[in-house]
Amino acid sequence: MNKKQAVARDLDGAKRPAHEQVYQRLRDMILFGELAPGQAVTIQGLTETLDAGMTPVREAIRRLISDGALVHQDNRRVTVPVLTATDIEELNFLRKTIEPELAARAGARLDAPGIDTLEAIDASLDAAISSGDVEGYLRHNHAFHAALNASADAPVMSDLVDRLWLRFGPSLRVVCGRFGTQNLPDRHKELLAALRADDSAAIRQAMLDDVEQGMMMMDGVLSQAPTSSDSIDTE
Repeated sequence: MNKKQAVARDLDGAKRPAHEQVYQRLRDMILFGELAPGQAVTIQGLTETLDAGMTPVREAIRRLISDGALVHQDNRRVTVPVLTATDIEELNFLRKTIEPELAARAGARLDAPGIDTLEAIDASLDAAISSGDVEGYLRHNHAFHAALNASADAPVMSDLVDRLWLRFGPSLRVVCGRFGTQNLPDRHKELLAALRADDSAAIRQAMLDDVEQGMMMMDGVLSQAPTSSDSIDTE
């Protein structure tokens, strides 16, 4: 994250209650892969990492378990989920079912300035790809999809998609590490062109292709070898 992004995040976070700030920071750590699949998290470790009290950290962990972003193991450890082939198949099905519909609904509502905003986000994504900025890639890619979904004005579906992204975010970071940003194609240009043309069928197809391409790449990487869980120590 660059300095401008960090300042904007801090200004936004300063408006939230302390417990909400802790939740959002931990959520982002999971969403953008700062915590690796299979990694255990502890209240003590996170109080130090987040410079926060035990109560808001405990509440954030509880909420993220409810979101599916963390899992409670039989041994009472809390970990970041490790996706199985079945998990990926379900995520792929749900994303391909919901996200093209959200994109089509957004296309019916977006005006030219709204599409300009999406293009600006995509330009920042392209810059991150060109420079090999993995975190920038993850953040701008998510920002593009989140802005599109928000434009659909379909909060129930958008909330479901937010939870799906939390589940595969850490694994997407693994994919980026394996391939590098320049080998992570997307269908955003086709999607933007379809939005400009107000072509609902093309919008749906572009999003469907974008989702399927990304999930197939994830499946291929994660099926090759177990994911390491020792990249970040929060103990």
